[in-house]
Amino acid sequence: MRLEGNPGMRRSKLRPVLVMLAGLLTVLAAGAGCAKKPVPPTPPPPPPSALDLVAQRGELRVCSTGDYRPFTYRDPATERWSGIDIDMAGDMARKLGARLTIVPTTWGAMADDLAADKCDVAMGGVSVTLERARKAAYSDPYLADGKAPITRCANQARFQTVEQIDRPGVRVVVNPGGTNEQFAKERLRRATVITHPDNNTIFEEIMANRADVMITDAGETRWQAKQHPELCAVNPDRPLSFAPKAYLLPRGDVVFQQWVNQWLRLALGDGTYQRFARPWTG
Repeated sequence: MRLEGNPGMRRSKLRPVLVMLAGLLTVLAAGAGCAKKPVPPTPPPPPPSALDLVAQRGELRVCSTGDYRPFTYRDPATERWSGIDIDMAGDMARKLGARLTIVPTTWGAMADDLAADKCDVAMGGVSVTLERARKAAYSDPYLADGKAPITRCANQARFQTVEQIDRPGVRVVVNPGGTNEQFAKERLRRATVITHPDNNTIFEEIMANRADVMITDAGETRWQAKQHPELCAVNPDRPLSFAPKAYLLPRGDVVFQQWVNQWLRLALGDGTYQRFARPWTG
């Protein structure tokens, strides 16, 4: 009998070959699968949050302009800082177990200083704007506000609306770099706009009749009118625009933003903010 003619014998001879081919195909398939699905690289760790960095340093750095009462003021004679948001900054530092350091800034440089890590948060009557939001994040708003005129009381009836202010011969004084200047550029076409560099002395320009009116935040017009009886805030309860106040925070630091929002909600709810505001606003 011839073995090659026996089907059983042929199968027994082919079986090792088939097993070897099956193993080879398995290895090739596994290799192809690995080539198609490379292991992704381990992503870098996220940068540390300001919340952790403040704790490590034992210091909370707060940028503020010092020229916007009742929220922030730096006395040029004593260098002492005061204001509602300065007190709030002190409360934030205490809650973080850190000392408070105020970093002087200007309205035009504030968002850039924050982005350059010169401070951890900017406080002091900061209005929410889309331009600043491109460089930084905001806390939840803590105050609804908007632009309102302030003028000598004798002229109060003359400057009730933007249309009444935006007339030839009307002198509007503004401080540079902030939302007051932005409002004037966007809304005033015929009035004469005068830039005054010092927001602490700008209202003296109106009292001395070197300017007729200023358009600033309603909260500031109320406070300045209380300090200077010859000045009157014009319809501060019906402002010409909507500009809520909030605190400016580092962009992308969600951990710190969430902590600040929680702290702010508690301060508004338990009367802490109102206690700081009362001496300034009554």
